[in-house]
Amino acid sequence: MRRSVFLLAAASVIVAPVAGSAQGQRYLNPRDVAEAQRQHAELVQELGGAETGPRATYVEQVGRRVGAFTGIVNPGQALHFTLLNSAVENAMSVPGGYVYVTRQLLTLMDDESQLAFALGHETAHIAANHAELREQYARQTNVYGVLGQIVGAVLGNSGFGGMMSQSAQQASRMRTLSFSRDQEYQADALSMRYITQAGYDPAGGPGILAALTRASSLEARLQGRTNRQTPEWASTHPLSENRTQRAFAEARQTGRLGTGVRNRDLYLNQIEGIFVDDDPAQGIIDGATFTHPDLRIQFRVPPGYLMSNGTYAVTVSGSAGKAIFSGGRFEGPLESYIMRVFQGLTRGQIQLNVPPPQRTMINGMPVAITTARVNTSSGIVDASVVAYQWDPQRMYHFVMLTPGGYGIQPFLPMINSLRRITPTEAAAIRPRIIHVHTVVPGDTIQSLASRMAYRDYQLDRFLSLNGLAPNGVLRPGQKVKLIVYGTRRA
Repeated sequence: MRRSVFLLAAASVIVAPVAGSAQGQRYLNPRDVAEAQRQHAELVQELGGAETGPRATYVEQVGRRVGAFTGIVNPGQALHFTLLNSAVENAMSVPGGYVYVTRQLLTLMDDESQLAFALGHETAHIAANHAELREQYARQTNVYGVLGQIVGAVLGNSGFGGMMSQSAQQASRMRTLSFSRDQEYQADALSMRYITQAGYDPAGGPGILAALTRASSLEARLQGRTNRQTPEWASTHPLSENRTQRAFAEARQTGRLGTGVRNRDLYLNQIEGIFVDDDPAQGIIDGATFTHPDLRIQFRVPPGYLMSNGTYAVTVSGSAGKAIFSGGRFEGPLESYIMRVFQGLTRGQIQLNVPPPQRTMINGMPVAITTARVNTSSGIVDASVVAYQWDPQRMYHFVMLTPGGYGIQPFLPMINSLRRITPTEAAAIRPRIIHVHTVVPGDTIQSLASRMAYRDYQLDRFLSLNGLAPNGVLRPGQKVKLIVYGTRRA
């Protein structure tokens, strides 16, 4: 507990034209800067935590190199770049000049120019004041109403049911809003200008957009098999072929296509060993099973249901309802724990008639179960909580929302599947990582694809990851990315 589209931002700036400058200088709004500083640590925690070390420093250096051409005053101080330990392919920015990029997005990239374009796109949203325009639209259309409630319910549970802080809720709300098509095109065009001025090959723009299109297409084919669902905050920017084609046309118009910095070997060296998909320290989704090796927890979702692994909870959704799995330290009876969960869900604003929980045993653990009937504008909903006494100081729970009269029935197999895994089972769980392989005589696309650390779609994954055609020919000395099994972090 702790996936694909990128380029999401939420920042406001004050634009002050400067004589002789077509764009003018951009001064960050001091209020936005202060708010970003307050929310940064919590937002990073919510999105999986920050990567540290040489790779994070490298990302920051590339960001500052591009940021120097945005027109934002003192970009070395005004822009901050953070590498997130997240299995979501995404990049975003928040008010005050903070830019975030996930490690999963880095795995799709092939060179430094692609990274520069992604970071340039985010800073372009800041420089063009897109977030303020988006906020104005949201206020006019009241887009936050039901959407905000959904985000709070899905992302808001931590510990034994308490909601996220106000700042984290605000950040989640901002991430659920899309930029317009014109804003996305403008950010792409500005980023192309930035990276070209910074000396990068403009091919980085269409390169990363094509990689994201391939990954999105592959994910659509795999979703029913992986039982993985892209979380709400990462699904607000659908890609299109047109966007990639526009970026390629703009790259050609620069007159520098195929020239400039790409730093491919340097970039590949930086992502060698980077985690792909889930970090075992945050739990692993593998098909219909969620396993947390450190907590030694495992459960299975029913057929047809999808999971999303977040910082505070695992969310489960399907045709018959939604569920959230979470938990934490708690000393007291199961009945008190369940009431705290309900209080966290309603934030004390809705009075629910919660029937006394019924006790049972599941896989050797004491369990309490109850269902409350909720009247909503969409009809009657059953809100159920199943709480497990993991040990004297820890409890875990499922919250389930189903149509009225269904109760826990759609999730009964999942409820009964929660169990402790053995130390041997926990030790057998290893992360997937990027390994950069130098092609040698005899290597073929098929032989290298067979080394991919997946049980299915090995060839499709290898081709997508490297932008290769099925009938392609590999050259000795060529570098390609593989996803292999690695070792756990200490």
